[in-house]
Amino acid sequence: MKAKKKSALQLKITNKKRKISLSDWQLYSLCAIPVIMIFIFNYIPMFGVVIAFKNYKFNLGILESPWVGLKNFEFFFKSDVFFQLVRNTVLNNALFIVTGMFFAILVAILLFELKSRRSTKMFQTLMITPHFMSWVVAAYMVYAILNPTYGYLNQLLGDFGIEHIDWYSKPNAWPVILTIVSIWKHVGMDCVYYYASLMSIDTSLFEAAEIDGANRFQRIIHIVLPTLIPLITILGIMKIGNIFAADFGLFYTVTQDGANGNLYETTNVISTYVFRTFKDGSLGNSYGLTTAVGLLQSVVGIILVCTTNWAAKRVDKELGLF
Repeated sequence: MKAKKKSALQLKITNKKRKISLSDWQLYSLCAIPVIMIFIFNYIPMFGVVIAFKNYKFNLGILESPWVGLKNFEFFFKSDVFFQLVRNTVLNNALFIVTGMFFAILVAILLFELKSRRSTKMFQTLMITPHFMSWVVAAYMVYAILNPTYGYLNQLLGDFGIEHIDWYSKPNAWPVILTIVSIWKHVGMDCVYYYASLMSIDTSLFEAAEIDGANRFQRIIHIVLPTLIPLITILGIMKIGNIFAADFGLFYTVTQDGANGNLYETTNVISTYVFRTFKDGSLGNSYGLTTAVGLLQSVVGIILVCTTNWAAKRVDKELGLF
């Protein structure tokens, strides 16, 4: 009798496990298409990194092209503007990361404080819209504002008796200009992550804090920000991983390609320099050169991600990306 009960129980458990397994496979199947696309477009092309170590010839293909070792990396490291490129890329991206995360968190908190759902949706829509605009459209908008003669900003300065400024010949002003443009374009989408995290906060925490006499600022400091710290850490690590790879559209299109060289002092970054080298063909076959720089950026990115993740784990074991 006991044996029969035991076998019946085992059968019941087996059927339950089978149902859970079938349910899991249905969920996994939903990921099939994006996983296949990532494998095709991200992992298979990784074989092409060998071009960084070859003198690539179209008629020979990747496998038959002659090896040149680390020669393709020399053009970047021995470039006259190497330190300028690294400085502009890292400092501008660091500025974008700090200011972008600050304003994204600020906007998310402001949206969270809104009581009207209609107002929240309206503001979210308005702020997310720039994210879907191409950099070409953004560049024309910036040019309409900063045009030396007819720009809205110079017209406004003229109304106050201030002489017009040729912004496209002022390299020191462009780190600030590009930061403003970057915030305008990305803050709407970035704040969505933080806003979604805030929506998961237990409302009883705010009620208890209000009963204890905490004002709105204190509730933000002691409830809202601690809730966001894990997400801030993860997004921060991911952004730092891209600090060596500047946004090409922002630096190339919005600056009108450095306004014919006048802005290179502060806007000439790795991606724009490599593109101009490839376009003008001054170094002949540039496929190996550009692939070498791309590989270098990826390696630096991996190192930065691992380093910042390790630092976050040292501060708190619960933080970190992995």
